[in-house]
Amino acid sequence: MSAGTYAPRPGAAPLSRMITTQTALETRMLLRNGEQLLLTVIIPTLLLVLFSAVDIVAVPTETMGAAGKSVDFLAPGILALAVMSTAFTGQAIATGFERRYGVLKRLGASPLPRWALMTAKTLSVLVTEVLQVVLVTVIAFALGWSPHGNPFAVLLLLVLGTAAFSGLGLLMAGTLKAEATLAAANLVFLLLLVGGGVIVPLEKFPDAVQSVLGLLPIAALSDGLRDVLQHGASMPWGDLGILAVWAVLGLGAAAKFFRWE
Repeated sequence: MSAGTYAPRPGAAPLSRMITTQTALETRMLLRNGEQLLLTVIIPTLLLVLFSAVDIVAVPTETMGAAGKSVDFLAPGILALAVMSTAFTGQAIATGFERRYGVLKRLGASPLPRWALMTAKTLSVLVTEVLQVVLVTVIAFALGWSPHGNPFAVLLLLVLGTAAFSGLGLLMAGTLKAEATLAAANLVFLLLLVGGGVIVPLEKFPDAVQSVLGLLPIAALSDGLRDVLQHGASMPWGDLGILAVWAVLGLGAAAKFFRWE
């Protein structure tokens, strides 16, 4: 047998195939994790149905849609919450424990480059978010949601929101211990759920607090989506600018301070 005729041919798989395979693996692991499934699917869905059906939090009339339905206010906020739960909370917890158990260290020593591993994780987040958006949208339509506005603006908000929350999640997972990441990520999720304009309008807070809360990424994302989908704004530049700043700061800090071991 002449040299070079071995089958299968030894060597690493093409980079695109490695990223695709790792993305599929990351997505399956995320969807099979009970806690992450609770955060990414069950909680946002239950909040949308519950707060649309029962007036637990009084939504001001001016924040409702033309038909006067609370779902017109709630649906954009729940979409923002879905992005945060996946890109920030779920990714931070999963990556933190992978780092603790040495999974990241071993993957970093494989033929898959570290930047490609982060790319696969990001793509996995995007795949999960697509499923979330479809689910939330279907349920919101069933509840009488009537969205309108620029689809490109919605897509841009979701992408920038994903980048911002992903950077913050990776920064937390790469600098804190796994147990601290678990506690901090869940605490931040709860605090931003209440104070980020998702289900409680920012107008409910004092004026001084509103100006601070409005700078949070969850508030910028939920308000931006609400401006487009509920009020028909063409392009919410202010909210996009806030998300862009958070994305640059979060991803830059994660790239600089992330520890693989």
